[in-house]
Amino acid sequence: MKRLLQISALMLFALLSPAPVSGVFAQAYPNRTIRIIVTFPPGGSSDTLTRVVAQEMSESLGQPVVIENRTGAGGNIGVEAAAKSPPDGYTLLSSSSSLPLAGVLYSKLNFDPLNDFAPIGMVGTSPMLVTVNPAVPAKTLPELIALAKQKPGEIAYASAGHGSMNHLAVELFKLQTGIDVRHVPYRGNPLAAIDVISGQVPLFFDYLLTGMPHVKDGKLRALAITGEKRSPALPDLPTVSEAGVPGYEASLWFGFFAPAGTPKDIVEKLSKSLQEALAKPKVKERLDSLGVEVDAQGPERLGAIMKADFAKWKDVKEKTGLKME
Repeated sequence: MKRLLQISALMLFALLSPAPVSGVFAQAYPNRTIRIIVTFPPGGSSDTLTRVVAQEMSESLGQPVVIENRTGAGGNIGVEAAAKSPPDGYTLLSSSSSLPLAGVLYSKLNFDPLNDFAPIGMVGTSPMLVTVNPAVPAKTLPELIALAKQKPGEIAYASAGHGSMNHLAVELFKLQTGIDVRHVPYRGNPLAAIDVISGQVPLFFDYLLTGMPHVKDGKLRALAITGEKRSPALPDLPTVSEAGVPGYEASLWFGFFAPAGTPKDIVEKLSKSLQEALAKPKVKERLDSLGVEVDAQGPERLGAIMKADFAKWKDVKEKTGLKME
């Protein structure tokens, strides 16, 4: 009887003793569907990229990984929804360099881009092309800079909209070269490209995916690429830095995030699954077709890039007096 009472007491103690919560969750995770919030409509590069990677992650995680498109307010609605989701690894965010940029451009946000998210990992990067209408006499980047200095304020440049990445890229270019070119914002890249091709606006920092076909068709002339290194898609095209503006770099990047407070072991499991997906040749091939070069950086590196981008674009905003309209 005494032995029975001892066993019962031990069982009761085991039941009442607190278990390490994160450890329990990590062993069980994932045991249901994971959703990834995408802040752009279906069919675009960001959406397609996320679906390609999510499918592979679903296989390694053993659970469905579904996409939820939450658009509006420049992507801020979807970002806010992700930030306010439970930090349990079942709601993730697919975002881009627009995430730290939002913290720079908008004074009132219902989320903190740097502190409300736990980086999972980088997916890839996509630079821009410095393009001009073929009628522009500049054949090289130094010639374009010289032309702009001869005509301060006369040359206009198109962008996908006020506060877009290609808007900020030109503002950074202006700061580093000392030129003065005039901004003409459009409602999206396609409309901007139409007017540059027709000759209404001479200069456009177009995204690689959308600009490359126009360059190859002779509708636009590419002078340089804005990334840190040359693109395999246009290997003969120099970077802006190589072409005479040392240290210049402005590229889009794409990454996955979890809400802040997500257990570290869950973040690590998701990061490992992401890295495995990006290592597959078929994923690299599909991302290449979207103009995105795989760059499988881990959580710490992505977090550092976030902070560096925030500081970089904040400096551009302060030096140019840029304000959101």
